[in-house]
Amino acid sequence: MALIITELLLYGGGPAFDMMLASDNYMRDFDENNITAAVIDRYQNTPDPRLKQIMTSLVRHLHDFVRDVELTEAEWVYAIDYLTRTGQLCTDKRQEFILLSDTLGVSMLVDAINHRFAKGTTETTVRGPFYVENPPEAAFGADISGEAKGDPLYIDGTILSEDGKPVANAIVDVWHSDAEGFYDVQLPELEEPTLRARFHSDAQGRFRFWTIMPRYYPIPYDGTVGDMLKATARHPYRPAHVHFMIIADGHETLVTHLFVDSDQYLDSDAVFAVKNSLIRDFTREAPGIAPDGKKIDTPWRKLHNDFVLSKAVAKKSAPAA
Repeated sequence: MALIITELLLYGGGPAFDMMLASDNYMRDFDENNITAAVIDRYQNTPDPRLKQIMTSLVRHLHDFVRDVELTEAEWVYAIDYLTRTGQLCTDKRQEFILLSDTLGVSMLVDAINHRFAKGTTETTVRGPFYVENPPEAAFGADISGEAKGDPLYIDGTILSEDGKPVANAIVDVWHSDAEGFYDVQLPELEEPTLRARFHSDAQGRFRFWTIMPRYYPIPYDGTVGDMLKATARHPYRPAHVHFMIIADGHETLVTHLFVDSDQYLDSDAVFAVKNSLIRDFTREAPGIAPDGKKIDTPWRKLHNDFVLSKAVAKKSAPAA
């Protein structure tokens, strides 16, 4: 009875607690062998079936983990402190929990489960922490490098549906690091977005633009994620890549990268995002005339890639709040 009163005082009444009070299945004398079943039993009256599935599975696996490693009290205290410090690092410009998810491979696992697209469509990968909502609009063929220095890079391609038809007026967001491995949002001296833009495919589904070659870079490692990487002798680096997010009516949104072939970190990406189908040869070109007719007086690089979008499918709803 004391347990019931305590829970009512802590959480208040309502329909959910009417169901709770109707149950007489209360246990005592919890130990390492029976506490998991007792906790799971507390979720039996959860109205939302999906939330019930998630919570009972979470408890089962979390308890199994604690038993498997025989977690000490000191380790439990450290874990609570670690998660607290991780939350304290989160701001509107930095999300340490997403970074932790990335480096534990959870982000890519969620991505893989939620993007089982048709064979032949472009594979997805993580968005990463440096995407900016509503990037500046750029004209077809524009140069988005601004004042950034580096080897000129020409990128073009076509947006296609899974049936092979071109997708007109698709939104094509692009962003990437500079030649030193920094994104514009990491450089407070920049007055406007650089190496990021929003394009639209033309009537034939084509897009093209100029930029500079990206470079490999470390994820932020001055916080709790960095502590974990150092303690486990892992490096923080990501291979050089260009991000794309493509949005088109009637299709699944595609979030992906194109990775630079031969990069030294392709096989040890800190966030496990590399896929063979996304590795490309950014070809080296001699001075001359580029595909868009522009005259280039220095060596430059070229990347051509067609993106194939999956048709839209119904989404599974999130648990009710």
